[in-house]
Amino acid sequence: MSPSKCHPDAATQLLQESAPRPAWWKLRGPAGSSGRVYDLTVPFPGGGAQAPIFFLAAEPQCFGDPTSTPLSSLSGPGRSMGGARDVGWVAAGLVLGAGACYCVYRLTRGQQRGSGGRRLRPSRSAEDLTSDSCDDVLNAEQLQKLLYLLESTEDPVIMEGALVTLGNNAAFSANQAVIRELGGIPIVGDKINHPNHSIKEKALNALNNLSVNVENQIKIKIYIKQICEDVFSGPLNSAVQLAGLRVLTNMTVTNDHQHMLKSYITDLFQVLLTGNGNTKVQVLKLLLNLSENPAMTEGLLSAQVDSSFLSLYDGHVAQEILLRVLTLFQNINNCLRMEGQLATQPPFSKGSLFFLLYGEECAQKMRALVYHHDVDVKEKALTIIPKF
Repeated sequence: MSPSKCHPDAATQLLQESAPRPAWWKLRGPAGSSGRVYDLTVPFPGGGAQAPIFFLAAEPQCFGDPTSTPLSSLSGPGRSMGGARDVGWVAAGLVLGAGACYCVYRLTRGQQRGSGGRRLRPSRSAEDLTSDSCDDVLNAEQLQKLLYLLESTEDPVIMEGALVTLGNNAAFSANQAVIRELGGIPIVGDKINHPNHSIKEKALNALNNLSVNVENQIKIKIYIKQICEDVFSGPLNSAVQLAGLRVLTNMTVTNDHQHMLKSYITDLFQVLLTGNGNTKVQVLKLLLNLSENPAMTEGLLSAQVDSSFLSLYDGHVAQEILLRVLTLFQNINNCLRMEGQLATQPPFSKGSLFFLLYGEECAQKMRALVYHHDVDVKEKALTIIPKF
């Protein structure tokens, strides 16, 4: 079912209630957990602190990074507005991104409301955050109008605001299905090719939340190649790169689409080694998903990886990175053991990840980590040492 046509003013009118400028609440799981993880961007207005929330490793976990540009910065000096614009359109663009945030705020902050309202929970990876009721999430008719607005407008401010609002609503499992049924995924997906990097980022953020739904992944998978090209050819550590990595992380929580990343594994390690701390963590989340699938083990171990990768096993490396690279090694060992191929007759070339992980230099680093001050690091190192 395609979005019904309506005048843009009618679509924006439903979002005219003002709200504080949204911020992004960072949700993350234990760095050393071996379970696969979902990345879900969960917004709330008010500009509060980023609070880490920890989940059991066996449950899907949600991660959100504060990479979204505030709407208030979109019409500042230096942005081309194509001449004078109607004030109402600009105002509509500014409020689009805030229209659904108040409800999300109350959900994440745990404020109580009357018992008569319907309940819309965040998707499964964030459902433990709240048990409150809410009426302010956009309904199907409103989402239909918003999708038409996104499809029909050429105004970058309106477009960006609509994408933010759709992304916010896609943080809820019910709306993830509704947006798909309204034909919204191709409308959002089309925007990842937009030349405006901020619009591209917001489109990726919306796809990111939509991709938590497994049925949505069937439609989103056609964008994996384009997302990979943007991630590996675009600016390092950029908001677009991080947003793309989050989508790829969600798309690899199950094994269904992991094979589509086989040809990009070497590129992933390159970004891991050259990116900043945030980028390293995001790449490692993705690599951890791949490393739990025995079908991806050969592709991981055969990847050509610079020897500087071993520096990530130094004791002074940040814990959120060190625990993840140790877990990566653990997962690969587990997969090789299941296949009966652990460190026997390696079919891998020199310079591959296999030769780095099972070489003497790495063995020395594992032995040193046995004396690390962190208990989790010690335990992981001890489980790896017998494999040498």
